[in-house]
Amino acid sequence: MTLPIALVAIAFAALGAWAERLASVWPADEASRRAPGIRTALLAAAAGAAGGGIAWRSSLPVWATAVHLGLLALMVVLTATDLDQRRLPHLVLDPLIIGAAAFVPFNPAVSPLDAAIGAAAALAFLALLGLLVRGGVATGDLYLVVPLGLLLGWPSAFVALFVAAVLSAATGLALLATRRAGMKSYIPFGPFLVAGTVITLLREPQLLAPAAGVPTAVVAIVMQALGAPL
Repeated sequence: MTLPIALVAIAFAALGAWAERLASVWPADEASRRAPGIRTALLAAAAGAAGGGIAWRSSLPVWATAVHLGLLALMVVLTATDLDQRRLPHLVLDPLIIGAAAFVPFNPAVSPLDAAIGAAAALAFLALLGLLVRGGVATGDLYLVVPLGLLLGWPSAFVALFVAAVLSAATGLALLATRRAGMKSYIPFGPFLVAGTVITLLREPQLLAPAAGVPTAVVAIVMQALGAPL
């Protein structure tokens, strides 16, 4: 592991711990004000592994890798608040949506068409799942799946949803078996969506590598608008 990757992993571990502490006091209306504990350590470890893993796997230009890490930082904060307060605050969710949408025309790995199809398919599938599953899907999850679909594109967005569903089901069964949750207990799905996205990014190398011809047209238009030579 090179020094920059190690530094990214350490920074994201610190971010994970900070996000977990933030979620215990903000948003204030449902803050639990819990003391630091095992969840703090687990989220720090998971965030560090995610950030370091993406930095390690990425062969994208530095700026594109930085965009991925910036979006991941927002996902870490959302994961912490969803775990603690069962909510995805728009103060963090909206910048994630805007950032992912703004990245679409410039993403070196995913074409704009694949990004649009991925987001639409993921949203439609999750909405349909909400109609079929008792208790439905939280509105915040529907908002969250859109930027994740834009980032992954089609068909990787569907893979991430499948991974999220498997992780959610396994966690639910484990909580039932240990009697830490009942049949009617609500388990937030946002953290599993984020986990599915990160796992998909790490296991599908083309998502973190330049695809020939994907950004060429957009870059050409921007360069021409700026009057710069191609």
